[in-house]
Amino acid sequence: MTVERVPSLIAIEIASGNTPMFVLGLTGSIGMGKTTTAKLFADAGVPVYDADAAVHRLYEGDAVAAIEKAFPGTTRDGKVDRMALGKRMVGDPPALKLLESIVHPLVAQARQRFIEEAAAIGAKVVVLDIPLLLETGGDAHVDAVVVVSAPAEVQRGRVLERGVTVEQFEALLSRQMPDAEKRRRADYVVDSSQGIEPAREQVAKILAAVSTMPPKRK
Repeated sequence: MTVERVPSLIAIEIASGNTPMFVLGLTGSIGMGKTTTAKLFADAGVPVYDADAAVHRLYEGDAVAAIEKAFPGTTRDGKVDRMALGKRMVGDPPALKLLESIVHPLVAQARQRFIEEAAAIGAKVVVLDIPLLLETGGDAHVDAVVVVSAPAEVQRGRVLERGVTVEQFEALLSRQMPDAEKRRRADYVVDSSQGIEPAREQVAKILAAVSTMPPKRK
C-alpha cells in the first residue's frame, strides 16, 4: 500500500480574503472506490464537493426550466425526468452539447460557491469529487489530482456485483479514460484494493503532504 506522488502541484488563491487553499480533484473509473475515498476525506474533516450530487440538485431545481424549454417533455412534477432526458440524448450529439451548455455553467457556479464557502470557514484543503475530471479538462482548475485505482480484476468484480452485465461494464469502460492513463496523469494515486483502513492511511498521507507544501501561485 503506497501513495504515489508525481510532481506538479499548483496552488489556487481563493479571492475571499486571498486565502491560499489547496483544491484536490478526486476521480477514478467505475468500481475503483472513488465514492468511498471521498467519504474518507470527509471523515478527516475536509470539505468535499460531490459533482454528481450537484447535478442531481440542479435536475430538481435551477436547471429544470431551461431543460424543459430546450427539450419539451423531459421534466415532470417540477423535476427532470432523467430517463426521458437520457432517451432524448441517444444518437443526438447536438442535443447533448445543448444540454451541457445548460448544465455546465450551473455546475461551475455551484462548485465556485462551495470553494468560497470553504475558504470563508478557513478550510486549508478541499476536495472536488468529479467522475470525469480528467476527461473534461477539469484537472486544469485544481491544485492536484487524486486518482483512486485498483487492479482490473477487483474493479470488474465490484461492478458486476452491482448487477451490471459484462456488456454494460465494457461499454462504460469504453467511454472512460483508461485507468493507466489516469494514474499517469495523477499527482497522487490511492490503491483501494486492500480495504478501508489502508485507504484511510493513504488519504491521511496525502493530506499530510499537502499541508506542508508551500503554495505556488498560478
